[in-house]
Amino acid sequence: MDLIEELTWRGMIQDIMPGTREQLAKERTAGYIGFDPTADSLHIGSLVPILLLVHLQKAGHKPIALVGGATGMVGDPSGKSEERNLLSEETLNHNLACVQRQLEKYLDFSPSLPNAAEMANNYDWFRNMTFLQFIRDVGKHITVNYMSAKDSVRRRLDSENGMSFTEFTYQLVQGYDFYWLYTHKQCKLQMGGSDQWGNITTGTELIRRKSSGEAFAFTCPLITKADGGKFGKTEKGNVWLDPDKTSPYQFYQFWLNATDADAEKWIRIFTFLSRDSIEALLVQQRADPGARALQKSLAREVTEFVHGQAGYQSAIATTEKIFADQSAPAESLSVEDLESIEGIAKFDFPADKIGAGIDVVSFLAECGILPSKGEARKLVQNGGISINRRKIDSPQFSLTGDLLLHQKYILVQKGKKNYYLVRVG
Repeated sequence: MDLIEELTWRGMIQDIMPGTREQLAKERTAGYIGFDPTADSLHIGSLVPILLLVHLQKAGHKPIALVGGATGMVGDPSGKSEERNLLSEETLNHNLACVQRQLEKYLDFSPSLPNAAEMANNYDWFRNMTFLQFIRDVGKHITVNYMSAKDSVRRRLDSENGMSFTEFTYQLVQGYDFYWLYTHKQCKLQMGGSDQWGNITTGTELIRRKSSGEAFAFTCPLITKADGGKFGKTEKGNVWLDPDKTSPYQFYQFWLNATDADAEKWIRIFTFLSRDSIEALLVQQRADPGARALQKSLAREVTEFVHGQAGYQSAIATTEKIFADQSAPAESLSVEDLESIEGIAKFDFPADKIGAGIDVVSFLAECGILPSKGEARKLVQNGGISINRRKIDSPQFSLTGDLLLHQKYILVQKGKKNYYLVRVG
């Protein structure tokens, strides 16, 4: 099975330029994907491009991970409804360093490899280029008509806020990235999300017009959830690849909680399991959906890929402590169990308020578990709060010192899956 066939059955190809498959079959090909350093960590939305580079390298080709030190200063309008805030150079450099370290975990940069991965930063070739040079050497090759015809540009031009010249030029800047890599690194392939198709084809057009060269491209679909919700978002925000931002436990739980429909799609995209293994899992899942074999395999594979075996074991240990035996009283959890639970929010609360007794509604709001007493009252009345694994059904319920686990802790559960540890002192 060649690379394109592999990615196609996994559901990872949407648009592909004619001749791409033939190019990959003909010779070892360098291909790149750009990563936007708008934060100091990538999130799971970045996993698909990372996996594309890994698949490329596994197929014997050369992956180049481009971090956008220059493009990060401009802002990509693709898929955006309004212009984003520009980052300071100091923040951008910090983000670049963090993103580079993350990418180095997933690709093989061993210099002995004939297809060793490379890192590139487009600031290296843009920092000494003047505006006049850019409009002479790049701008004259691409017409405004061509640029304006791109969907991402047209939508913004037709919107109420319009589009700044800065963002309008983004596709030229990205197009020049491809041209530079084509010229200096013999890079003939660019990959990316389907929202990048317009920018990517500008690069192939620039290579054709400026060098009479031929370059290739394909994109993957943007990942969606079956219920229409945004992929990679939880009530706490993005699911990050940095364990300090999203713990291995929280990361594992995201995948474990996937619906059957999402898990069927995601197991192909986000794991390296073989087609036969995935088909066997699908049969097992449909025979016994309650066992959630598909979700467990998905969560294990992705957590191990991002956080390693140790991260996966940590996630499992925390999951078992919290969920293994819900009938067991919270008092059965030792101090070590409670303190070693990773990835759940932990709050401190004054002992004098517990000593005097405090109603559960005030407690939840003052801890910060819920943003207001109104929301806390509503959730309690709907049966959505448990204290020390006991359902609370009255807003007048009072928390006193005799509820403390080991004279210090209160374990709060909100809904089915959200846990909080309150340390009283």
